[in-house]
Amino acid sequence: MSAHGDVDLGHTVAGWTGTTLALLGSAGAGAALCAAWTPGVWAGLALVAAAGLVTWLLHLAGWGKPSGPRPRDQWDWRVRDTAARTGHADCLGCRASGPRRAAAAATTDRPAVGGPAAAPLPAGDGGA
Repeated sequence: MSAHGDVDLGHTVAGWTGTTLALLGSAGAGAALCAAWTPGVWAGLALVAAAGLVTWLLHLAGWGKPSGPRPRDQWDWRVRDTAARTGHADCLGCRASGPRRAAAAATTDRPAVGGPAAAPLPAGDGGA
C-alpha cells in the first residue's frame, strides 16, 4: 500500500511531460526576470504556454487519463488510455478538440465526474 492509500493519483505521460515543461519555463522566466533579460522572460512564458499545448495533445493521443477513477491495472503512468480516441465524457480538453470527438464522448456510457465510484477491489487486493 502506498503512502497515499489505495488511490490512483493520475500520474501519466501527459501530466509528467507538461509539468516538467512548465517547471522549466517558469524557472527560466524567473531567472531571466532576475537577470533583467526581457527576451528570456518571454521565452520562458512561451515554454509554459507550450507545456499546456503539449499536455493537451498528449492527452488526446491517449497518454493522459480520463476524469474519475481508473481500474487498478491502468494506474501505471506508462499505460496508454485506449478510450481517448473517442473522447472522455465531461472532459473539457476532449470537447475543445472538435465537434466529432465531443459528440462521441457525450454518447459513451462512462460515468461522469462525481458519478459512481469504481468497482470495489476483490478481498485481499489492497489492504494492509
